[in-house]
Amino acid sequence: MHSICLIPGDGIGQEVVPAARRLLEATGLPIEFRTVEAGWGTFTTQGTSVPDATLAAVRAADATLAGAFTSPSKRVEGHQGAIRYMRRTLDLFSNLRPARSRPVPGSRDGIDMLMVRENTEGLYVEKERRYGDVAIADAVVTKRASERIAKVALEQAMRRRKRLAVVHKANVLPLTSGLFLDTVMSMAKEYPEVETYDIIVDAAAMKLVRDPESFDVLVSTNLFGDILSDLMAGLTGGLGLAPSANVGEKYAVFEPVHGSAPDIAGKGIANPTATFLTAAMLLDHIGEREAARRIERAVDTVLTQGELTPDLGGRATTESLTDAVIEALD
Repeated sequence: MHSICLIPGDGIGQEVVPAARRLLEATGLPIEFRTVEAGWGTFTTQGTSVPDATLAAVRAADATLAGAFTSPSKRVEGHQGAIRYMRRTLDLFSNLRPARSRPVPGSRDGIDMLMVRENTEGLYVEKERRYGDVAIADAVVTKRASERIAKVALEQAMRRRKRLAVVHKANVLPLTSGLFLDTVMSMAKEYPEVETYDIIVDAAAMKLVRDPESFDVLVSTNLFGDILSDLMAGLTGGLGLAPSANVGEKYAVFEPVHGSAPDIAGKGIANPTATFLTAAMLLDHIGEREAARRIERAVDTVLTQGELTPDLGGRATTESLTDAVIEALD
């Protein structure tokens, strides 16, 4: 029996996570679900975005599937972004964001790449301060964190086409970005089978637009990896199709890349595809690889048939798309 923790979160997370639960149940796997709270809505009612009971449930589960979390654009006293808090507290140091061509309008052919993003450091340590009209943010890069994300990226490259791009800005930030680059390249010597090369982040952005087919695995620091992975999603159909995983040595939280989309929340038109593909990543993580492939094949089958939600130019609803993918499982 597998134990899966569900965190719907905010906005459309409340719709796409229940849809993914239906799909996971349809696989016929022995799964025990537990649903808990986190996010902005939880903060407004409980004074914390991630209650202790939620952290305990995540620690007790084999893996966690999260929906979406709202974060205000302005500082709110006492509030911490739910997913960023869980990444740090549970030491979910690696963020895996695959991007693969899908049979939908706007997706380029021939793309199959993976962003491996360091998930706990960089500017995302949220250490900011302001002195009048001057605001300063600390960026933290350590050798330890760089070594372990390098190992994840190199191991992923070994399972794929054995090419790794190290994305950096060491030409401008020789201490922080330079430490990351030097550490990854040093670790790469232990993996001579992997063709490891470095590329400056702005050049990487241009090459992703002009020649995305040339990339296999990319590894970068937190901010660069966050930005470029959204660009990768844009090349393959948009955020409605983009899955991701936050994985540490002990715990794993899987979440679609998209946000809480408050403008369409509650309308029944949210695209659950990213959450379905995220659920497939979760199943792969817990050893249910064939069930994961079944979900991926079913998703591609339904998309090929033209069952598309409004974000992809179609008229399908969250429910009708879920029904179609469940039917295509067989």
